[in-house]
Amino acid sequence: MTQMEERAPAPGQEVAPLLEVKDLKMHFPVTSGVILQRRVGDIKAVDGVSFTIRPGETLGLVGESGSGKTTVGRCIIQLNAPTSGEVWLDGVELTTAKGKQMRAMRRRMQMVFQDPYSSLNPRMSIGSIIGEPMLVHNITHGKNELQEQVAELLHVVGLNPSMADRYPHEFSGGQRQRIGIARAIAVRPEFIVADEPVSALDVSIQAQLINLLEDIQEQFNLTFLFIAHDLSVVRHMSENVAVMYLGKIMELADRNELYENPLHPYTRALLSAVPVPNPRVEAQRERIVLQGTIPSPMNAPSGCVFHTRCPIAVDDCKVVTPPLKEYAPGHWAACIKV
Repeated sequence: MTQMEERAPAPGQEVAPLLEVKDLKMHFPVTSGVILQRRVGDIKAVDGVSFTIRPGETLGLVGESGSGKTTVGRCIIQLNAPTSGEVWLDGVELTTAKGKQMRAMRRRMQMVFQDPYSSLNPRMSIGSIIGEPMLVHNITHGKNELQEQVAELLHVVGLNPSMADRYPHEFSGGQRQRIGIARAIAVRPEFIVADEPVSALDVSIQAQLINLLEDIQEQFNLTFLFIAHDLSVVRHMSENVAVMYLGKIMELADRNELYENPLHPYTRALLSAVPVPNPRVEAQRERIVLQGTIPSPMNAPSGCVFHTRCPIAVDDCKVVTPPLKEYAPGHWAACIKV
């Protein structure tokens, strides 16, 4: 690689978290009225989320639609300004960073979006789409060097460099997502939020994209927040997994520990819905079917937000908000029944 050199920690160096999220909250105001608008409530999309990710690791963030996963990712990247909380990237507090400091930090973190069809500008060639971030951050100088860098990035993501003059509508969904990945790594970031990057693609294409993300992570020593609702994909991709429900983390643990010894009833319900290829094992498994749908984040239940659908809820669950507590080394859960 010419300009794309792998970053690796120094031998014997103590590994501190690259990303630290502390009590992150994102409340969207709800207003009433046309002319004289008044605030009538808040949509608590994210309500007190905390976790860390070490360099080179992947944290999988899973949960149902509407649980706040994407909002967490957007708040970390600062596409949404959080209501409160802290986001630290390599010792820099992003929520208070301004001007040149924020501009420098934006180069160190990027995002791969869920929809490969709407995340690319249809009026720009893919060469321009991939090259624009490098021009903005003054990574490349001169037209020839820019073309070489774009060609290299296209090769890295498995596309022919001769396609640089084509436009997004000429590519399939999987190819467009490869272009989005190339754009994300163009500025040589350290941290990437992958927001359900394969959910809109066919299963066969999903496997190719997951393998590509793993190869790129190893090649460039990237750190990922991998957002998804497919638990099997998350287990394959992540070292640690956090389970979200209605803006809060219900459980956080090493992927093997979480899948083999889930503590929270919501995690157990999610895992029971994952199909097993062995029909005999599948027939003997306990299937936990949750009643109802996820409540509105504008009117979240009191106490434990999961108690309205929890199969083991007791009266205390309606009034007690369980803290995220460590029950075993590295295994956290928010449930008074654990």
